Amino acid sequence: MSENNIINEQNAEQQAPQAAAAETATKKAPVVATAHDDFDWSVDKRNVSSYSKEEKEKYDQTYDSTFKVFEENTLLSGTVVGITNTDVVINIGFKSDGLISLNEFRDLPGLKIGDEVEVLVVEKEDRDGNLHLSRKQARQKRAWEKIVEVYKTGEVVTGTVTSKTKGGLIVDVYGMETFLPGSQIDVKPVTDYDQFVGKTMEFKVVKVNETIRNAVVSHKALIESDIEQQRVDIISKLEKGQVLEGTIKNITDFGAFIDLGGLDGLLYITDISWGRISHPSEVLQMDQKINVVVLDFDDEKRRISLGYKQLTPHPWDTLPATITEGAKVKGKVVNIEDYGAFLEIMPGVEGLVHVSEISWASTPINAKEFFKLGEEYEAVVVTLSKEERKMSLSIKQLTEDPWSTIETKFPVDSRHKGIVKNITPYGVFVELETGIGGMIHISDLSWIKRFNHPSEYTKVGNEIDVVILGIDKENRKLSLGHKQIEEDPWNTFETIFPINSVHEGTVVKKDEKGATVQLQYGLEAYAPARHLRTEDEKPINVEDVKEFMIIEFDRSEKRILVSHTRVWEKAQAEEKEAVVKEKRAEADKTRKAVKNIQGKVEKATLGDLGALAELREKLKQSEGGEEKSAQ
Repeated sequence: MSENNIINEQNAEQQAPQAAAAETATKKAPVVATAHDDFDWSVDKRNVSSYSKEEKEKYDQTYDSTFKVFEENTLLSGTVVGITNTDVVINIGFKSDGLISLNEFRDLPGLKIGDEVEVLVVEKEDRDGNLHLSRKQARQKRAWEKIVEVYKTGEVVTGTVTSKTKGGLIVDVYGMETFLPGSQIDVKPVTDYDQFVGKTMEFKVVKVNETIRNAVVSHKALIESDIEQQRVDIISKLEKGQVLEGTIKNITDFGAFIDLGGLDGLLYITDISWGRISHPSEVLQMDQKINVVVLDFDDEKRRISLGYKQLTPHPWDTLPATITEGAKVKGKVVNIEDYGAFLEIMPGVEGLVHVSEISWASTPINAKEFFKLGEEYEAVVVTLSKEERKMSLSIKQLTEDPWSTIETKFPVDSRHKGIVKNITPYGVFVELETGIGGMIHISDLSWIKRFNHPSEYTKVGNEIDVVILGIDKENRKLSLGHKQIEEDPWNTFETIFPINSVHEGTVVKKDEKGATVQLQYGLEAYAPARHLRTEDEKPINVEDVKEFMIIEFDRSEKRILVSHTRVWEKAQAEEKEAVVKEKRAEADKTRKAVKNIQGKVEKATLGDLGALAELREKLKQSEGGEEKSAQ
């Protein structure tokens, strides 16, 4: 029944007695036809009571007092007065009843007339003049009020997961949709959200936005709250050294997390085994139940440090009697440092092989190049301290010290072959046999060549002939030479390349100060820049072949200085000297001729005097030319 029909029926009931009285009066009074102007217009006032203004106001107030006074957006309790196929009629004590769609009562399948329900007054009079009520909005408003209240009090609420959405789930709490983020479902990561749809669970409201009426709930917060309580109970009973049973919850690179029944403890990798392990998974497995000992705990930070290896005796305390100083042992490389390598003799028992105990040779050894992790080596126990739990090992002492017989096997001036092991800017390290080696200084590589770096002459791994120059047994060092394999050629070079001798040479290197010149027999000389001038002032380049004069020969320093400029300057000087000699010879010849003439002629005639004067003039010219040549 519509709201208009109900109102019309009520009005009809109220107007029925008045209509009946009017009808009776009409039957009693005869109808007389009169002219329009003679019509009695007061005929409708008969049998009608009139009220004064005061009485009207009194009756209006009495009528209005029968209705409730309320504002829009108000929650009220209403009574179901009618139910149709599509709507529910609700009486809230207003002038008219309100209609609410039957869909808003789906949660009340047993709804019947007379039931009390809570509704929200949306509008007291909509555009059609009807009362607009809503049970859905009433439920939402009431639900939001409850949600805000439990958010403030921290009360636990019950809700039903209705659907899955992006990043989480939708939960119905008090009839209102709230959001449950995926990270707030459980303390463990959840990937399958569908398994929770349709479930009724307990939640805690963790966030509200009153502007948009949005709420976020969490199931994880309840679990953590329970776990926190369990943590408090467990920690209150903890003692160092206490043994507990736990389940491996998570394994990481640095250790494992153990669930102690609501409280997690950390088992560091160093406390898992007495021996070295690279990852906890080598010993432990997920969900494995193990006994652990409490090493330390912090009440405030809720941190518990656990130990696993501590449940077994330390291997140093049960070290076999066969492991003593001087005994041979075998171990695996578990750690490599610059100063040496650690060998694990047995789990938890390690010994250090120092770099000085790798080889008898004095040549420096890089431990990180010599050892490889996981490789096994045999060694001799040099020192052992069970109290300090330290052991030093030696690999070289597995063999006899070759330096004990060095003088007999490698006497001074003896010749040997060796392998180049290392090259430095100042020399070459050569190994003659395992543990025996020495250095060839860069100056002892060649009699005749000078090297900026030994790598110009040889390479690592090459075989080389050496001569033992000296033995330092105390410091375990040999002085070696390579050029001493041959006799010193400089004794011969001194006669082949005397000062002022000229030789053909090839320029092999040039710089601002001069050039290196290759002479015969592979000998190298140096020509300063001022001695590289050519007669035609052209530059001398690398690979040019020129004549050079020896201007300095230092046998002790193995140094030769040469000059190209001196070669052509000497040639010019010799040419000038030859001209001077020729002129002098001609002058001597003229003098002799003059003397002969003077001796034959006793008295000179005027003609003879003229000839004599001519000869004298020639003689003067000749002498003047000689002086100029000499200058």
